[in-house]
Amino acid sequence: MKQTILKIHPGDNVWVALQDIPAGAGVHCDGVTVTAIRKVEAKHKIAAQELPKDSPVIMYGVLVGLANDTIPAGELITTQNIRHASGSFAVKGERHNQWTVPDISPWENRHFDGYHRTDGRVGTGNYWVIIPLVFCENRNVQLLHEILVKELGYRKQHSYETMLQQLLQDFRSGKDSSNIADSSNGEGIVLQGRTFANIDGIKLLTHTMGCGGTKQDARTLCGLLAGYITHPNVAGATVLSLGCQNAQIDMLKEEIEKRVPGFDRTVVFLEQQQLGSEKALMTQAIHQTFDGLTKANTQQRQPAPLSKLCIGMECGGSDGFSGISANPAVGRVADMLVALGGSVILSEFPELCGVEQELSDRCINTDLAGRYLQLMRDYASRAEAVGSGFDSNPSAGNIRDGLITDAIKSAGAAKKGGSSPVTDVIDYPGWVQHPGLALLCTPGSDVESTTAEVGAGANVVLFTTGLGTPTGNPVTPVIKLSTNSKLAAKMQDIIDLDTGTIISGDASIDDVAANILELVIATASGQYSTKAQQLGQDDFIPWKRGVSL
Repeated sequence: MKQTILKIHPGDNVWVALQDIPAGAGVHCDGVTVTAIRKVEAKHKIAAQELPKDSPVIMYGVLVGLANDTIPAGELITTQNIRHASGSFAVKGERHNQWTVPDISPWENRHFDGYHRTDGRVGTGNYWVIIPLVFCENRNVQLLHEILVKELGYRKQHSYETMLQQLLQDFRSGKDSSNIADSSNGEGIVLQGRTFANIDGIKLLTHTMGCGGTKQDARTLCGLLAGYITHPNVAGATVLSLGCQNAQIDMLKEEIEKRVPGFDRTVVFLEQQQLGSEKALMTQAIHQTFDGLTKANTQQRQPAPLSKLCIGMECGGSDGFSGISANPAVGRVADMLVALGGSVILSEFPELCGVEQELSDRCINTDLAGRYLQLMRDYASRAEAVGSGFDSNPSAGNIRDGLITDAIKSAGAAKKGGSSPVTDVIDYPGWVQHPGLALLCTPGSDVESTTAEVGAGANVVLFTTGLGTPTGNPVTPVIKLSTNSKLAAKMQDIIDLDTGTIISGDASIDDVAANILELVIATASGQYSTKAQQLGQDDFIPWKRGVSL
């Protein structure tokens, strides 16, 4: 018989429904039986005991809310009967760096095939990026990208184009088109072979920044763009500048030098106001980019240890199962990779609300702990200054699927970071410089956060979702993990691996983590193309350092 209810932590006073519980049904856990007062849908929470008014609601062993009124045992937990609350936190002298190192013996001598860079990092891909230094150049970079993709064999004819062609043909001939449907997988077909076999793609990083904001906005943008230009997955770059904007070429070069002193990959810098006409700009851009591509194409994949992996941990469209299936599974992968000498990034600071004390205690020294807590306080203060707060983080979809307060969402989201010590705390748009687990300050918005993680050096991203999101990235593969099997079956075109087998009891967290790590290795070696890559889901949104939850 499948388990109906789950008590996540011994100290919890609410339970998670693993299946729909009808009104009047009795549920049992740890020798305690309560009767469901109303229907409790799977993913939602039920009070395990009477909760008096203003009493703490405990889940994952931490404070996640307060009761608005007395909640009887067996009552459904809702936005009406509890409110957001989280525990206090402070830097403590005692460090909690002890952790249980997982068994990594099956992977100790494994490798992936990647692109070795002279700075010592290894790419899981080999992309050329085309970047506007200011939004005024978006049209020019789009034109350059369109020409290169088409003529160098990266252009795909989408199956939907074929559908439209048939609709046009039937329209012109007067036929009924109501029954035309696309029977393909939506991926499309490449129209011709690639000219450069070792260049995985030519990617476009358009944005709406570079001028019109503060000088700090310009510096931050240049830092992020430098993170992409120096990224181990990037073979080279073409940067188009207008000339009069705040984000200057020299500023970008400074940020590149900070990250990789003596950076030696090809970067084409062109300024329109200096060259004059669009024709002059585009002619130089095409010639110099083509020359750079021919050089970058000489690189080939070579074996690399798993310690060269840097994995970003991300979630989006989370549900009430995220914190007990996909997130703990990728957290186990995080611990395995740290034990192997690799790097892990945990971001989305608004979704770490309520677990600040645990994470600060895991920092390897009090300086890092203080830096993390100060970033959290500053972020929360900026949100409160505009009449919001971390309590506004859960989306309508989160709430509908059981994440009632930000602290409930956060306690589950933090599971993606595993249990290893925190070796670094990075402010945006910083970058990973040490092995181990790093905390990166980003918004909870999944595309802004994924964009930042890749800018910080993630060469693979593990993305958990309970509701379904197509998010991808231009240069780093994003592996999508469903928290429940229903989603995996419904949205097969965006989900790479189902962790819902943990909920059903058909697989353990360790089993699923092993499968995820194997998929990471295959993806990093170019043997597996993620669903986001197949769909061409190249999402890139810089965070303009303001309040984004």
